[in-house]
Amino acid sequence: MKLITLLFMTLSAAQPTPPSSNKTVHQFTVTDIDGQAFDLSNLKGKKVMIVNVASKCGLTPQYEKLQALYETYGPNKFVILGFPANNFLWQEPGTNQDIKSFCSTKYDVTFPMMSKISVKGKDKHPLYKFLTTKSENGLSDEGVSWNFQKFLIDENGELVKVISPRTQPDDKVVTDWLNQ
Repeated sequence: MKLITLLFMTLSAAQPTPPSSNKTVHQFTVTDIDGQAFDLSNLKGKKVMIVNVASKCGLTPQYEKLQALYETYGPNKFVILGFPANNFLWQEPGTNQDIKSFCSTKYDVTFPMMSKISVKGKDKHPLYKFLTTKSENGLSDEGVSWNFQKFLIDENGELVKVISPRTQPDDKVVTDWLNQ
């Protein structure tokens, strides 16, 4: 019996582990809404929600709940990064300054906002290539379906969950994750 147990343990230990991506969001430097470099490696040790946003979308009122979530859980252990994108029915047509003004006056946004990017198509930003490609992120191949899609990133910079645009930022799935 000991020989069988030993043989089983040896074979189990020899099995290759499933492949995992060594890449994380911490490898990226993006540009904030004011044109300054924003190094995501500075977010090590924090949970991060990355969300593509738009000012003229039916989901735009989610800014209010995003801000409330940030005020409740951030900024020491949790950060929201807003990425304006004009990929869906031209719902983010403004300049970075227009977007910044809109976010601050309409929703009092204080979480970090980035420069306008593309989240799909041939000109997709490298961060979004990472977020939407399983061979890059190790979790899933899931394209951005609309404005306000949320990507949950753990403290190690790894993608752990993709949240539908229609799911509210303060949904139980998000708050349970934040409270882990």
